Amino acid sequence: MGPGRGLWITGLVLIPLGVLLTAATWLLGDSVFGGHSVGSDGMRPTYEQGDTVFTKKIDGSEVHRGDAVFSYLPGRYSDTDLVFQRVIGIGGDRVSCDGKQVLVNGEPLREPYVAGGDPVGDGTTYDVKVPEGRLFMLGDNRVTSRDSRHFLADGQSGTIPADAVRERALDGPGVAIAMVLLLVGGFLLTLIGLGCGLAGYLVKRRAPGTPPTPATAARLWS
Repeated sequence: MGPGRGLWITGLVLIPLGVLLTAATWLLGDSVFGGHSVGSDGMRPTYEQGDTVFTKKIDGSEVHRGDAVFSYLPGRYSDTDLVFQRVIGIGGDRVSCDGKQVLVNGEPLREPYVAGGDPVGDGTTYDVKVPEGRLFMLGDNRVTSRDSRHFLADGQSGTIPADAVRERALDGPGVAIAMVLLLVGGFLLTLIGLGCGLAGYLVKRRAPGTPPTPATAARLWS
């Protein structure tokens, strides 16, 4: 097998691999992962206003205490924007605040993420039982966050439906970096495959032909 044919075959292998890798990464990123810019200071200092947060798309059954999540809550907030807050209590939990600390099921909640080390903020006290299928939400910046504490009299103790959750924040940009590297890798494989295919075609065209027979040479010289 000549060098031209070898390059051509290499191109035929790399091009579909590159296209497949690029397409699969793009589809995975679009269907499973996402990203948002933080629009308020309600989650400071963990997430500053303007930060880009990389997320995993989830439903209510995948929510856990402590998750920082984006929820869609038309009627309570904007009808178009997602709300970014932290899950403090899930269905069946008792969430309370005595004006000094937040407790979940009677146990003080360890919250190293709250702004200024202040888990109370405006000093609001409450004691609620989270209904099944709902979530009690607080922002990390308890002084400014407009969260479940501000809707305690809504008939649901300020909680939100678990199925309002759309995405969970991921820790760090690792997933996003991996996705970008896969996209770049697929694109490079496609380019290399195209280059190999083109090189093989050119080598084949420039390869010396079959030497002419004596009869053919005589006709050429006559």
